[in-house]
Amino acid sequence: MVEQEPVEDTRAFWKDLGLPGLFDVHVHFLPPNIQRRVWEQFDLAGPKIGREWPIRYRGSHEERVEQLRSFGVRRFSALPYAHRPGVAAYLNEWARDFAASVPECLWSATFFPEPGAGDYVRVLLDSGVEVFKLHTQVGEFRLDDPLLDEAFGAIADAGVPVVIHVGSGPVGNEFTGPQHLERLLRRHPRLTAVVAHMGAPEYADFLALVEAHENTRLDTTMVFTTFFDADAPYPGALLPRLADLGDRVLFGSDFPTIPYPYLDQLAGLGRLVDRHPGLGEDWLRRVCWHNGVALFGRPD
Repeated sequence: MVEQEPVEDTRAFWKDLGLPGLFDVHVHFLPPNIQRRVWEQFDLAGPKIGREWPIRYRGSHEERVEQLRSFGVRRFSALPYAHRPGVAAYLNEWARDFAASVPECLWSATFFPEPGAGDYVRVLLDSGVEVFKLHTQVGEFRLDDPLLDEAFGAIADAGVPVVIHVGSGPVGNEFTGPQHLERLLRRHPRLTAVVAHMGAPEYADFLALVEAHENTRLDTTMVFTTFFDADAPYPGALLPRLADLGDRVLFGSDFPTIPYPYLDQLAGLGRLVDRHPGLGEDWLRRVCWHNGVALFGRPD
């Protein structure tokens, strides 16, 4: 049985910081048929999951939107990600309609190394898409695949962020690791890349890439939680450098694909205040709200 949701404590976190709510850049909403298959993989602790991972939030789309609203999340993404050729168009059409029906949701999209990727990405950009998502571990492709080059060039020119899961957590493969993002940024240095999960577990290497490329950012998704710290704790030696990047760290949760209460992500960030003086309330305010607003615009 799922324990009672600590909604009031979740709301107290951002209220005590004097914020109007939370800006969560790493949330997933998928078509129901694909969502079921994703959750099946987590239930099986499949080879790309690598550990027991009980999904906490399994309600309908409507129920999960209301949960985010109850937590005080004023803006969030949907982040579909294509796992094979021919799927992106279906995901993008669904995500467009979902964002149109949920005012708080960023219009999210994905693309895949396939013929025509550059063309449909340009159409999305011209239509006003707000964020893209790629997952190289699941999709098993390289970021510098020539079939992606035109799409990345258009995205870089438009300044639209792309959230990229290319770190080797939870289970790495030949398509994950900082070297892949490094090659991409060498080719497209102006790309607004958001490194999912802060690049776990290769934190230091991804932090160095963000430091070297002013348009790149990190999202906090699952990092600093007890669940994640068991396998990939964030090195204390990196905290001063993380504090210096306060304007380029974004709050992310991975809702609904998390095995703990939403509050745990916030509590983990709150514990950083005691670990380094630069990671105080001012830093938390930027991470949980202001940096998302600066990147995507203020919610209505």
